[in-house]
Amino acid sequence: MHEEKWALNTPGVVGGLMIVVGMVALSCQLLHVEIGRVIWPFYIIVPGVLIFLFALTVQSGGEPAAIVASIITMIGVILLYQSVTRHWESWAYAWTLIAPTSIGLGQMLYGKLKGHAGMVRSGKAVARTGTVMFVVGFIFFELILGISGFRIGSVGFPVLLIGLGFALLIRNIAGYRAQ
Repeated sequence: MHEEKWALNTPGVVGGLMIVVGMVALSCQLLHVEIGRVIWPFYIIVPGVLIFLFALTVQSGGEPAAIVASIITMIGVILLYQSVTRHWESWAYAWTLIAPTSIGLGQMLYGKLKGHAGMVRSGKAVARTGTVMFVVGFIFFELILGISGFRIGSVGFPVLLIGLGFALLIRNIAGYRAQ
């Protein structure tokens, strides 16, 4: 009996991809979806992902390449969000997702895949710092200043102070009970 192995058929794969891309393009035309607004950030996201995959294969220098890849990918994801929602004002605080947050996420993922627990811990701390900066920026720019048109109004700052006060009290009580 002759056993056939499945082999990668390049023309078949290319043909299948052409069919999928054509179906998506046709659907967008029929549904009046502006696909160009959604597609262009992938010119940034895909190279970022490819650089990260490359970083996993090299013997030395993988961590810096993974960090660069995570920065590039995060820029693409932010641009995708902003392009789809037209919420360009979010750059006022979205940069925190690029500088500290994506670096930490890149370290965490690379460390996890390569089995470096110290890198995962370091990445978590950096990502946590960036996430806190993002949330603070979001609250300040969106809820207090209202750069996108939505604003809590005159109660925004007092509500923020009350929330932070509760957070500090709960943290203090939790720390007191742990002792």
